[in-house]
Amino acid sequence: MGLNNQLDSIYESLGYVWPELILTFSILVVLTTGLIFKEKSHVTFVLSGIALAVALIPVLITWPQQPVSLFSNMLRVDDFAAFFKVLFLIGGLLTLTITGKKKEAAEFHLLILAVVLGACLLVMSMNFVMVLLALELISLSSYLLVGFSFDRKSAEGSLKYFLFGTVATAVMIYGLSLLYGLAGTLDFSSSPFIDSLMRTQSPLLLVSCLLILAGFLFKMAAVPLHLWAPDVYEAAPTAVVAFLSVVPKLAGMAVLIKLVLSFYLFGQSVYLWPEMIAAVSIASILVGNLSALVQTNPKRMLAYSSVAQSGFMLVGLTTLQLEGIHFAIFYGAIFLLMNFLVFAVLTYYEKHGDINSVNSLSGLGRLSWFPAFSMLIGMVALTGLPPTAGFTAKLLIFSSLWSSYQETHSMILIALFLVGLLNTVVSLFFYLKIPYFLFIKEAPVGVTIKSSGFSNLLHLVLVIALIYLFLQPDLLMGWINRITFVL
Repeated sequence: MGLNNQLDSIYESLGYVWPELILTFSILVVLTTGLIFKEKSHVTFVLSGIALAVALIPVLITWPQQPVSLFSNMLRVDDFAAFFKVLFLIGGLLTLTITGKKKEAAEFHLLILAVVLGACLLVMSMNFVMVLLALELISLSSYLLVGFSFDRKSAEGSLKYFLFGTVATAVMIYGLSLLYGLAGTLDFSSSPFIDSLMRTQSPLLLVSCLLILAGFLFKMAAVPLHLWAPDVYEAAPTAVVAFLSVVPKLAGMAVLIKLVLSFYLFGQSVYLWPEMIAAVSIASILVGNLSALVQTNPKRMLAYSSVAQSGFMLVGLTTLQLEGIHFAIFYGAIFLLMNFLVFAVLTYYEKHGDINSVNSLSGLGRLSWFPAFSMLIGMVALTGLPPTAGFTAKLLIFSSLWSSYQETHSMILIALFLVGLLNTVVSLFFYLKIPYFLFIKEAPVGVTIKSSGFSNLLHLVLVIALIYLFLQPDLLMGWINRITFVL
C-alpha cells in the first residue's frame, strides 16, 4: 500500500473514532486549563464532565452499526465495543459526580479521562500491540489515581499496585512474544492467526495463552491475580475505588471475551478453555466471599466482594456461547450501577468522619435514613436478591450455565453452578453487615449528619435504575441482544 493510500485509510478511520478524539482533545484542554487556573479546580471538573457527556453522543447516534476495521485492523468499531464505551463513559461521569467539586487537582480529572480513553481503545483493539498500548494507558493512569489521598497509606497502595501491575504486564508481554513466535502475527482476529494456532501442537501455545490472559485477570482482580485489590481499595480515595473497581474491570472482561474466543478456535481447540475459565471462576467466588466474611474495614470487604463479582462475571464466559456472553455483559452493566451506588453512599458518610471499620457506621442510618436505605438496596443487589437487577443478572448467567451443562455434562460446570448458588447465601453474611450497623446499632453520642440533596438525588437515580431493570430487564437486554459478536 502506497503512502497516499495509507494516509487516506488513516483519514477515513478517524471518522469512526470521534469519542476517542473528543477524549484526547479534552485531556489536552484539561491539562492546559489546569496550568492556567491552578486554584480553580472546578473549571477542570466541569470541562471533564462535559467531555464525557459529549463523547457519549457519537456512540449513541451511530448505534447500531456494522463492524468496521480501522487503522489496518488495529482497531474495530462495532456494537460490542460501543456498548462498553457507553458503560465506561457513564462510569467516568458517575465518578466525577461522586467526587463533586472538591479541590482535586486538574491532574485528577485528566487521569479519569485517560483511563476512560484507554478503556475505549482497549475494547476496540484487534491487535496485541494496540491491546498492550491501551492497557498501559489504563494502568499508568490508575497507579497515579490510587495515590490521590496524598498520605502514607495511599502512597503505599499506589506503589503496591504499580509493582503488581508491572509484573502482570511483564508476564503478558512474555506470553505475547511466545505467541508471536508460534502464530507469526499479532492480529488475533485474522485467518492466518487462527490457522496457525490450529496447526500448532506445541505445549508452548497453552503457556503463552495463559500468560497473556494473566494480564486481564489482573485487571479483573480475579484469582490468583487478586492480591493487590484489598490494599489498593483501602488506600485509594473512595471515588477512585468506585471507578477502578468498574471501568478497568469491565475493559478487562471485554478483551478477555475476545481473546478466549480466539484461543478457543471456534470449538476446535484441543485445550479445555471452558473448564479452565470455570476453575478460575470457582476460585474467585470462593476466595472473594470467604475472605470478605472476616473483614472489618468496609473498603477491604468490598475489595474481596469485587473478586467474587469477577468470578460471577466469568460464569457467563464459561459457556463460550453468544447467549452466555450477552448475559455476562448484562451482569457487567448491572455491576456498574450497584457498585457505584454502594461507593457513592460510602463517600457520603465519609464526609462526616473516617470510616475505618464497619463499627464507624453504627447508627448513621437513623440519623440519615435515605442514604442508608440506598446502601441496603446496593448490598441486596450485590448479593443477587430481588427486587433488584442483581437478582436478574445472576439468574441469567446461571441459566446460561445450566443450559451449557445440559449440553456438555461437564462436572466442573455443575460444580460452578453449585458453588455460585451456595456463595450467594454466604455473601448475605457480609453484605448485610453494613445495613445492620447502619440501622440496628446505636449512633455515638453527639454525632450529627448534614443531609445533602444532591447526594440523595444521585442515590435515588441509581436505586430506581436497579429496581426498574429488575422489573423490566428487556430494556437493557433488548439492546444487548442486538450485539452480534464476531471476531
